[in-house]
Parts: sequence; C-alpha cells; structure tokens
Amino acid sequence: MRYREDGVERSTVLETGDVFYASIGTEHVAHPLGAARVLVVETPGSV
Repeated sequence: MRYREDGVERSTVLETGDVFYASIGTEHVAHPLGAARVLVVETPGSV
C-alpha cells in the first residue's frame, strides 16, 4: 500500500490478515505484488 502522510509518500507491505485504515483525507493506492484478494469498506458518500 502506498499512502501520503503529512506530504511524505510512504509505503508498507500488507500480509494476510493485515488491516490498512486510511483516515479522512489520506491519499492511498494499492499496488499488489501478484494476485490479491482485498476487501474494501467505504462509508456512504466517501467515493
């Protein structure tokens, strides 16, 4: 997962069972390494 925090681009590798929480205003984008199964939960109106 790549995300921007306080204007600095960061990245982290998520493993099975990990949760990535993007707070309001956090820019983020997934870059899977190979096949990935992802569950995305959005609140109404967030997209």
